[in-house]
Amino acid sequence: MYRQLTEDMLSFIQKNPTAFHTIASLQSALDGAGFQELLESGPWKLEKGRGYYVCRNGSSIVAFRLGTELDGYSFNIAASHSDSPVFKVKEKAELRVNEKYTRLNTEGYGGMICSTWLDRPLSIAGRVLVRESGGTIASRLVHFDRDLVLIPNVAIHMNREVNDGFKFNKQVDMLPLFAGQEDGTLLELVAEELGVEKDNILGSDLYLYNRDRPAVWGRNGEFVSSGRLDDQQCAFAALKGFLAGRSDRSVNVMACFDNEEVGSGTKQGAASTFLYDVLRRINLALGKGEEDYLRALASSFMLSGDNAHAVHPNHPEHTDAGNCTYMNEGVVVKSHAGQKYTSDGMSIAAVRELAARAEVPLQYFANRSDKNGGSTLGNIAMSQVSMKCVDIGLPQLAMHSCYETAGTKDTWYMVRLMTEFFSSHFEETGSGQLRITK
Repeated sequence: MYRQLTEDMLSFIQKNPTAFHTIASLQSALDGAGFQELLESGPWKLEKGRGYYVCRNGSSIVAFRLGTELDGYSFNIAASHSDSPVFKVKEKAELRVNEKYTRLNTEGYGGMICSTWLDRPLSIAGRVLVRESGGTIASRLVHFDRDLVLIPNVAIHMNREVNDGFKFNKQVDMLPLFAGQEDGTLLELVAEELGVEKDNILGSDLYLYNRDRPAVWGRNGEFVSSGRLDDQQCAFAALKGFLAGRSDRSVNVMACFDNEEVGSGTKQGAASTFLYDVLRRINLALGKGEEDYLRALASSFMLSGDNAHAVHPNHPEHTDAGNCTYMNEGVVVKSHAGQKYTSDGMSIAAVRELAARAEVPLQYFANRSDKNGGSTLGNIAMSQVSMKCVDIGLPQLAMHSCYETAGTKDTWYMVRLMTEFFSSHFEETGSGQLRITK
């Protein structure tokens, strides 16, 4: 069962080279399950038992399903992110070299491992803003599903320090080769791909992406490698659990935010009002007041899903002696004394209870005390809507490489945990007390 789920997850990732494509795939799955799209600019009329979703910027989504018995309700929220470290194409894209080569002028987005982008087939994808009739500007997705560009290494004969801690300059070393002597611009190629006039293209957000196919490998097929496992693996698992789980006394919410890799401080990031706005509008559309909303938050719970570091086989010294994780051994619960991860005793206790009911193994991660780790969207989202929250993820190697590695069993564990979560109801029954029921 878990092997088929892994294949489905890899197919999902391969279709989604950018955050815009990820959200479009989530929309398509929700449409197929009978969910209704809402616009933030339009009125909301909600029916109990129905499912809805709303997008912001085409790169973030909040989907929700209403229970049928919502007196004393709470929100069950699973959050992930749609973006990954990548290279973005600048507005004026072409750079000529001696009238012989055309490079693309790009800029790093997020904290990528630069060396992994070299000497491998790459292409370009993203969204394009097109002028249409009646004064409308429409967003169109573009995905050049072919090998289109490549970032070449300098030969070792000309860079003898490449294996001795070489520092890559993103403006010099990381620009992709796009064309030879032939004339033509990227904009013209985009217009041809979309079947529109070049002059009708008013804007774009275009990115490089890795063309290497995902792979299942290892002695017993126990490992999986792909681009963008962080964090499409969690987004995929959250979707599956969200569609499978039901709770009559809860509002189930699946959120997938953009811009986690650059701090979440955008209109569509976890630090924005997006989640806050959606939850408040749900409460209003249910005919409830401010006190009902605040009571709901007090009993609500969030699973913040973002992948975690597995012990590296060649460098186990980078991880804590005891609080370390391994691929294929279950969902990771992440903790940090300085609260870069939002997990605390209460939220860890709750996820342990859920995992026990779902028969899902848990692992526990903390950074070495002499190392600074990354952060994620849990605490950032809590600055807008305060509730109990735990940071979880799936163990992987080479985080922020353009080709990452994880275990084939772990997606299945996360789907089971998410399904149990979305089938539960949370209720604060006293100070320091939380009841979890069906």
